[in-house]
Amino acid sequence: MSGPLEGRVVLDMSRVLAGPWAGQLLADLGARVIKIEHPSRGDDTRAWGPPWLEDVAGDPVEAAYYLCANRGKQSLAVDISRPEGQALIRALAARADILIENFKVGGLARYGLDHQTLKAENPGLIGCSITGFGQDGPYAGRPGYDFMIQAMGGLMSLSGEPDGMPMKTGVAITDVMTGLYATVGVLAALDERSRTGRGRYIDVALLDVQLATLANQALNTLVSGHAPERHGNAHPNIVPYQAFACADGYLVLTVGNDGQFARLAALLDYPEWAEDPAYATNAARVAHRQPLVEKIAECLAKRSRDAWLAAFEAHGIPAGPIHSVAEALEDAQVRHRGLVRTLERAGQDVPQVANPLRFDGVSCTSDVAPPALGADSDAVLTEMGLSADDIAKLRDLGVVR
Repeated sequence: MSGPLEGRVVLDMSRVLAGPWAGQLLADLGARVIKIEHPSRGDDTRAWGPPWLEDVAGDPVEAAYYLCANRGKQSLAVDISRPEGQALIRALAARADILIENFKVGGLARYGLDHQTLKAENPGLIGCSITGFGQDGPYAGRPGYDFMIQAMGGLMSLSGEPDGMPMKTGVAITDVMTGLYATVGVLAALDERSRTGRGRYIDVALLDVQLATLANQALNTLVSGHAPERHGNAHPNIVPYQAFACADGYLVLTVGNDGQFARLAALLDYPEWAEDPAYATNAARVAHRQPLVEKIAECLAKRSRDAWLAAFEAHGIPAGPIHSVAEALEDAQVRHRGLVRTLERAGQDVPQVANPLRFDGVSCTSDVAPPALGADSDAVLTEMGLSADDIAKLRDLGVVR
């Protein structure tokens, strides 16, 4: 099945996570994505191990981190600091649809490979620059990393126990969200170009994305005039909506409305809670959070996790177990939906987590494994019209790998 972006060509000059995540998503959607990497080191994340994908001899090949964000791409290893390498990128950009990059502000302009320069040859080229702080402002020249942006952007202040240290998330979520926003911008620009013939330049900053995705917590602050407190595994606006300990494990209880709360109250043998002015509405439950949560915790500690989960499901009360990542990947629903995949590369199995998008019931996940460094250099350069001798000379010069 062909993807909706079939025929589109993307130059992915990004590395680490946010940019490669956008490139992988575009590849899953059917675009041809050519990953431009330095000939000697490639994407930084190739070395961000352990854990490693190992070869048949048990030797490390690539870090799992790299494998999470580079499915469906071709790897062209070229040194853009060399004039010969710059010429190759300009030739590719002249017939590409999209350029994704995460160089520091002005970084590509040093090589004449910035969008402003490249669009002179290709007015329809869509450029997307991903940086920590954007193309302007007092912090524009600073490097930006997910952890630092979670701290500066307020997310860490919301995560962790009330009396503990602020905590980052267990996944580089700002990078991932930035990759998603970048993809949305690229797709919007593609749609506009179909009407105007002109490309756009998209400026995406990690800090901007972090602030935008604070969602209700940002508005809680703007409306109330007060910074939110940390609530650990509880919700600032909904009660009960948090983790609880059972006799043998943990679950999360996510009561989203008063009807669900009334059913919970009856199940816990406290039906009067549904009529009590202190608990009958969500606003009242938030105001009387502590005594209510203590009572619910006392009840849940008396039975096993699975017993409570079965009872909650039978009564239409949303709840779920707290899984480890390994348990989540083995979950029956996850397996049914085909979210865990294995792709083949040169006789080697490469595990993947599928793209969650489905078109007409079919997953759009690319079946092409993340490429080895420079694996497609010869093929791409030959397609550009270079002869075997031309490629050999560039290789001897260290321009390509």
